[in-house]
Amino acid sequence: MDISILAFLAQDGLTTGAIYALVALALVLVFSVTRTILVCQGDFVTYSALTLATLQLGLMPGTLWLLLGCSLAACTLDSIAALRRGQSRRVPGLLARYLGLPTVLWVVLDTFELAGLPAVLQILLTLALVTPLGPLLYRLVYQRVAETSVLLLLIVSVAVHITLVGISLLMFGAEGVRTDALAEAVFMLGELPVGLQSLLVIASALLLIGLLYAFFGHSLYGKALRATALNRKGAQLVGIPTQLAGKAAFGLAALIGAISGVLIGPLTTLYYDSGFLISLKGFVAAIFGGLASYPIAAASAFFVGVLESFANFGASAYKEVIVFTLVIPVLLWLSLKHPHLEEQH
Repeated sequence: MDISILAFLAQDGLTTGAIYALVALALVLVFSVTRTILVCQGDFVTYSALTLATLQLGLMPGTLWLLLGCSLAACTLDSIAALRRGQSRRVPGLLARYLGLPTVLWVVLDTFELAGLPAVLQILLTLALVTPLGPLLYRLVYQRVAETSVLLLLIVSVAVHITLVGISLLMFGAEGVRTDALAEAVFMLGELPVGLQSLLVIASALLLIGLLYAFFGHSLYGKALRATALNRKGAQLVGIPTQLAGKAAFGLAALIGAISGVLIGPLTTLYYDSGFLISLKGFVAAIFGGLASYPIAAASAFFVGVLESFANFGASAYKEVIVFTLVIPVLLWLSLKHPHLEEQH
C-alpha cells in the first residue's frame, strides 16, 4: 500500500466520518434532552436524499403526503385538547401553525416544474419537507411517554424506525438512488485527486459542529436545552417548557439529518432502508462519548469513518464487524467507570 492509496482512503474515511459525526451529534443532543436513543435518525438522512432525488427527477415527493398526514394528526390532537380545556379560540392558530407550511409546500410543488428548479431551491424544499417531521414525531409519539424509562423509549424508537422504513419503501420504492453532485470539480493535491464534493461535506460538517457549539454556549434557547438535559425537573421548576425543549431537540436532529442526506446523496447509493446502518455507526461514535460529550462523539465519528474506509480496503467482508466490535470495549470501560449509574426520572 503506497502513500497515494493511504491518502485516498483517509480522504474517503474523513468524508464518511463527517456524516457520522453529524448523526452522532444529533443522537447525543436528543438523548441529552429527552433520554431517547433516536434510532430513526438515519431515516431523516435517507428521507432527505430520496426526497431530493425525487425532486431532481421532476416528481412530487411522497414526503409531502407524510408531512401533511403527520401535521393533520398533530393538529387534531392539540385541537381536541384545547376544546376540552375550553380554549376554542386557539384552534384557528393551531390550524395555521400545523397546516400552513405543508399547504405552502403543496402549492409550490404542484405549481413549478420541479426538475427545472435551481439546485439551491431543490435543497431548500427538501429541508422544508424533512425537518418538520422531527417535532411532529415528538408530538405524536414521544411526548406522551416522555417520562417513562429509557428502555421503553428505546422500544418506541425501534417501532418508529420500522414504521418509517415501511413508509419509505411505499413512497420511494426499493431502488437505490444518488443525487446530482453539488460540486463536480476535482483538483490535484500532489498526486492525490481531491473532490470538491468531499471537501464540501467535511467543511459543512465542521461548520454545523461549530454552529451547534455556539448555539448551546451563547444562545438563550441553547442554554434552555442544556438546562433540560442536566436536570429535567429542575428546568420545569424554573419555567422552562420541557415539551418545547423536546420538540426543539427533535427539530434540530431532523435538520441535521436532512442536511446530512443532501451532503451524502451524491457520494453513495442510498436505499429506503439505508438509515439503520447510518444510525448504528453514528451510535457507535456517540457511545464513545457516553452519549453526553459532543466533542468526543464528533472526533470518534471521524475515527469510525477512517477505520471503515481502511477496513473496506483490507477486509471488506468484515468491515461492519470491525466497526461494531469497537462498542464492546467502550461499553465495558463505561460500565467500570460508572458501576452504580442509575436512571434518573
